[in-house]
Amino acid sequence: MNRPLHFYTLTGNLLAERTLEFPTWAPGRTQRAVRESFQVGGKGINVAKMLARLGAPHTALCFTGGAPGAECEAWLRDRGFAFHAFPTDAPTRTGTVVRGAAQAETTFLGCDALPSASAVQACADFLDAQPDGRLLAVCGSLPGWTTDAFAPLRAALARWSRRGPLAADTYGPPLAWFAAQPVALIKINADEFAAFAGRAAGDMDRALGEARGRFPVQRWIVTDGPGDVWFCEADAAPARLSPPPVVEVSATGSGDVLFACVLDALFRRGLPLRDAVATALPFASANAAHPGIAEFPLPA
Repeated sequence: MNRPLHFYTLTGNLLAERTLEFPTWAPGRTQRAVRESFQVGGKGINVAKMLARLGAPHTALCFTGGAPGAECEAWLRDRGFAFHAFPTDAPTRTGTVVRGAAQAETTFLGCDALPSASAVQACADFLDAQPDGRLLAVCGSLPGWTTDAFAPLRAALARWSRRGPLAADTYGPPLAWFAAQPVALIKINADEFAAFAGRAAGDMDRALGEARGRFPVQRWIVTDGPGDVWFCEADAAPARLSPPPVVEVSATGSGDVLFACVLDALFRRGLPLRDAVATALPFASANAAHPGIAEFPLPA
């Protein structure tokens, strides 16, 4: 039975992204694209795109600034995105994706955009004003996380973990903070988890078992590109499942698609963790087999 639940995704480092497509390209010379497109990126936006495909009620939260931020907001509005933006002083981060028929897709990211203290406070106030029982997924990098300016948001997130499900797909200092909270789910890739756990990525069974005993996290999911997905709950041994093999076109955003599908299966549809991961894997593989993010034909 479906469970009525509203999802929020928080993107701490929004991306104003242009994709340039070439028949072929090489460094060191001027080249003219045959196609150009604009899209809004950032892990929380990608998760929200997939939640929309699944029919899950959601709102994407983000920080926007300058001309790139205004372009992002216009793009989201034009496509009917449910979103709430917190204005900040720094221009939104920009990036460029370069595609060529004979070359692997390459992404160039601009400098991180640290949100201003007023934007962080506005985000914290917004979260505190939401009803209990809703899910919040914090996604991607959070520039400025350790600064005093982020203290209101850290406090609001700690309160949220006692009011409703809190999930995270992040790394570095934010990951260490979330791991110390009673969060409902942490999803992370294998290299980031190995760095966090202090063990080789190949020793995942032991690393996850130790994390289960050390931290109050209710569920862990560890992805490894096209490889196996590891998962465990606080009261169960680690396990893993293999994704369907595909011919990869672009893996960008496949982890975000998996995260969205797991959140929907766990918290809206009420599936157990193993079934949620099994349900999500074909969607992540389908995303990798198509260009774009969450734009593939939905698996049957």
